[in-house]
Amino acid sequence: MKMGILACGGIAGIMADTISHMEQVEMVAAGARDYERAKKFADQYGFKRAYGSYEELVADEEVELIYVASPHSHHYEHIKLCLEHGKHVLCEKAFTVNAKQAEEVLKLAKEKNLLLTEAMWVRYIPMCETLKEVIASGVIGEISTLTANLHYVIDGNERIYKPELAGGALLDVGIYALTFASICFGDDVARITSDAVMFDTGVDAQSTMIVTYKDGKVAICSGGTGGLSDRQGILYGRQGMIVVENINNFESIKVYNLNRELVKTYEAPPQISGYEYEVEACLKAIRAGKTECDEMPHAETVLMMKRMDGIRESLKIRYPFE
Repeated sequence: MKMGILACGGIAGIMADTISHMEQVEMVAAGARDYERAKKFADQYGFKRAYGSYEELVADEEVELIYVASPHSHHYEHIKLCLEHGKHVLCEKAFTVNAKQAEEVLKLAKEKNLLLTEAMWVRYIPMCETLKEVIASGVIGEISTLTANLHYVIDGNERIYKPELAGGALLDVGIYALTFASICFGDDVARITSDAVMFDTGVDAQSTMIVTYKDGKVAICSGGTGGLSDRQGILYGRQGMIVVENINNFESIKVYNLNRELVKTYEAPPQISGYEYEVEACLKAIRAGKTECDEMPHAETVLMMKRMDGIRESLKIRYPFE
């Protein structure tokens, strides 16, 4: 598969390094808002061509699949740009700014019979299925509660605190905690309550969501931008607990009994970065003529966007372009 990358920031570098180790991917082109930045990126990672505009990138007839790595405030316009030029798209999370944008571009992808999928990478990694299997085994009995957190020290980055860039903790890191809850407990949600500490700019510096499910389970999810957390996801059962190290890329799954004794550990298999799994899923789906990946269905993307729309509404967070 001949691949290009749109936007040449830090996360794009991780993807570029990853696909450089994948035999089934040919690194064709990188595009940025200025040529020198794109050329430096292309030379560093081994792309054949560099472009100083996104329009030039999508016009490259050799490129088949584009990884969109721009800030999520711009995903909607960049996804549309790629689709309108006949490119399959793997787009970073948050997929778009809101559900309305997500539904529009997903409809366009289906109309053009092109793959479009969200790079919520934890849904593609093998440890995601392992976790589901461990939960389903009943090893810790009936599960009542989970907690999940993801906090980094990133509040000095303008994409985090600027409303015009769809800033805030929720769409950047809170989405991982909500996704962890969805993976473990599903999506039959009764209600969500939330609270947040705000930047002076009016977007959330840190936010906490309590997700209550119709069967009585509760997920307590938090994301923040001004402190370092342990990144753990913990499930609480009648016969023990399950501890997942790093909800941002499951490193291990540990099972404890009622005496808090470790009884089983599942380690993540060796990986390049973890991004390779979403790329492999794209290649498989494209070859099968699908417009979505089984691991990340379009319906799940829209559901999560609607969920975050509701949370933002409850917190009175509205972006200037909405």
